[in-house]
Amino acid sequence: MQEGNRTQVSEFVLLGFTDRSEVEIPLFLLFLLIYLLTVMGNLGMIVLIQTDPVLQSPMYFFLSNLSFIDICYSSTIIPRLLCDLLTERKVISYNACATQMWFFSVYATTECYLLAAMAYDRFVAICKPLIYPISMARNVCLQLLAGCYLVGLFIATVHTSGVFRLSFCGPNEISSFYCDIPPLLRLSCSDNYVSKAVLFVLSTFVVVGNAIIVLISYGYIISTILRMQSSTGRQKTFSTCASHLTAIVLYYGSLTFIYVQPGGIEAVEHEKIVSVFYTIVIPMVNPVIYSLRNEEVKRALKKRLSKKIFHQGPQ
Repeated sequence: MQEGNRTQVSEFVLLGFTDRSEVEIPLFLLFLLIYLLTVMGNLGMIVLIQTDPVLQSPMYFFLSNLSFIDICYSSTIIPRLLCDLLTERKVISYNACATQMWFFSVYATTECYLLAAMAYDRFVAICKPLIYPISMARNVCLQLLAGCYLVGLFIATVHTSGVFRLSFCGPNEISSFYCDIPPLLRLSCSDNYVSKAVLFVLSTFVVVGNAIIVLISYGYIISTILRMQSSTGRQKTFSTCASHLTAIVLYYGSLTFIYVQPGGIEAVEHEKIVSVFYTIVIPMVNPVIYSLRNEEVKRALKKRLSKKIFHQGPQ
C-alpha cells in the first residue's frame, strides 16, 4: 500500500530482550517455566474456589475471575515470546500485531477494574457487614464483572484503532517482546499527537480512577479495622485485605510507570523490565500472594491436599 513515496509496512520485527543467541535457550526455559507455573497456579486457584463450599463468597468469585484473566493475560504474551526465542527472525504480521495489542489491552484494563471491584467488595464486607448479602448479591457481582469486561473491550478498541490508523512506513522494529502501544507509537511516520494524548488520558483515567476507588475503600477499611475490639479479628481481617492490596500496588505501580506519564512513551531504558514484571511475573505471583496471605484459601488448600494423600492407594 503506497502513500506517495512511502510504503506501508506489512509486518513488524519484535526485537525482544537480546540479540545474543547463546542466552535465548536459557530465556526460553525460564519463561516456559514461568508460563507453566502461571497456568497451573491460576487454574488451581479457580478449581479450588469452584469446588470448596467455604470459598463461595463474592470475594472468591472475583478472585477466581482474576485468575482466569491472568491466564488469558499471560497467554496473550508468553506463547508468542517462546516461539520468538526459538526462531532467528522474530516477525509478526500487521494484523497479528493489532490482534495481540487488542487482547492484551482488554485483559489489562479488565484486571484494573476487577481489582477495584474487589476493593469495593472488601469495603462493603468489612464496613457494612449487615447489608453485605444484599449489596454484593450474585446478580450484583455478575453486573460488576460484566462492567469490567465492557470497559476493557471499549478501552482496548479505542487504543488499538487509534494506533493502527497511523501510518507505519519504516523502520518496523518494535523495541519490545510484544506489540505494546508506546513502542508502536514511536515507529509511526505520521502525526501521532492525538494517539499519544488518548493513551495518556485513557490510561490516567483507568489507573488513577481505579486507584482512587481503592484508596477510598481501604481508607474506610483501615479505619474500621483499627476500631475492632478483638486483636484476632483485626489480624484476620487485615491479613485478608493485605494480599489484595499487595496485588494492587504491584499491578497499578508498574502500569503507571509505562502509561501514566506524558513523556512515558519516550522513556525506553527500563520499559522492557517493567513490561516483563506486569505481563509475565504478576500473573504468576498473584495465586501465591492470595494463597499465602489468606487463611481461608490456605485451609481449603490443606484440606484438598490431605484428601488427596489419604485417598491415594488401591481402592
